[in-house]
Amino acid sequence: MAIVTAPPVERAGVVVDERPTRRTAWRAVMLVSFVVLIAGLVRLAFSPIQEAAKLELGLSDYQISLIQGIAAALPMAVIAIPLGWLTDHSKRSRIMLILGLCWTVGMIGGAFASDFASLFVARMLAGVGAMSLIPVAISVLADLSSPEQRGRAMLFLGMGNTLGPALAFVVGGALFTAFAGDLDLPGVRLSAWRETSLVFGGVSALTLLLQLTVREPARHEVENAGASLGLMLKALGRRWRFLLPLFVGQISVIMADAAAGVWAVPVLQRDLGLSIGAAGALLGGLLLVAGVLGPVVGGFVADLGHRSSMRGGILVGAVVASALGVPAAVFPIMSSTLAFGAVLFVLLIAGAVTGLITATAIAVLVPNEERGVCLGAFMILGSLIGLGAAPILVTLGSRMLGGESHLAPSLAVVGVVTGAVSLVGFLVAMLNAPRTVGG
Repeated sequence: MAIVTAPPVERAGVVVDERPTRRTAWRAVMLVSFVVLIAGLVRLAFSPIQEAAKLELGLSDYQISLIQGIAAALPMAVIAIPLGWLTDHSKRSRIMLILGLCWTVGMIGGAFASDFASLFVARMLAGVGAMSLIPVAISVLADLSSPEQRGRAMLFLGMGNTLGPALAFVVGGALFTAFAGDLDLPGVRLSAWRETSLVFGGVSALTLLLQLTVREPARHEVENAGASLGLMLKALGRRWRFLLPLFVGQISVIMADAAAGVWAVPVLQRDLGLSIGAAGALLGGLLLVAGVLGPVVGGFVADLGHRSSMRGGILVGAVVASALGVPAAVFPIMSSTLAFGAVLFVLLIAGAVTGLITATAIAVLVPNEERGVCLGAFMILGSLIGLGAAPILVTLGSRMLGGESHLAPSLAVVGVVTGAVSLVGFLVAMLNAPRTVGG
């Protein structure tokens, strides 16, 4: 066993722990993962109720796609690199609290939106806050866990990131059904989808108190704490043969998952005749099981692959999962609810596995002081292409096929194409993966 020597020290304003051994702080891992769960809930809280909001506000599918995609993608593209720099060089627990406040204000503001513009702004605040949390949380969890257990620590983050959206659909659908009936919030007289948004906003506000207990961990595996942003970007550029295909692989998965998250419930309502409550319960239930099973599989497979002698072994699970995701993308054109759910479940499991493995690969193979900037660059591409473009591509495709009634086949085409691209990306990334941190 290695001998623990010098305690944590401060270098270039960053607390660095150079001791070779440490234990995983599982309680702190769980706390951060719960905050990620709430962020995931807020991120997709509008999806189960969007058809009701669309009807009340007189919106089109295209406007909904802008609200669900570009609203958060554009500001994310602006703040991603600065946020990554701050993640690498400032107090991450404070950043998490600010982001939590941002998504809480956006969630509550959406309940009082009166038109497309005000709803766009509200969802922009909610989305940019919730989506920005992930790279910060990955950086924190990497320093809360030992390298040998990092995949298993990241699986709790992955579970939170998928269980949150699952609860958004399950609870959102149930609340909408209750508020559409006889239930009302005390002293509040709003439509069902607005009261549902208020409940989610209130839960998020309470979570801010919990975030105050998150403590900043010392940083590990730091090569150069005082390096400038320019040097960090150059360092990432030297790893482009690994990072670029990795980004392509995971962003393509994000596109398929984002399109499904936005349009699966409308397809269930329009083509298979399900109510908002039933459609939300189905999708939420699938996300709930996938949110537990996918990260567990991904975490253990990532650790197993990392311990193997195979180059890029940590990405083997992502290659297999992305291959399964290609045929699973045809779920929208299934003729029964049972087949729809079964095939969609495979897609969701595949997405959860690849997301966890990608996060673990970055946490293991990229030096600490470059992780935030690396994830910031990933956020730009992931936001603009993955989250911003995918919902819009589906609506444009349905227009080309004949209108909003052709939503299902358009969603299937987008999913299959992005799935094939993700498979190629992960294969190339695996072949070009460094053998050690910073290698």
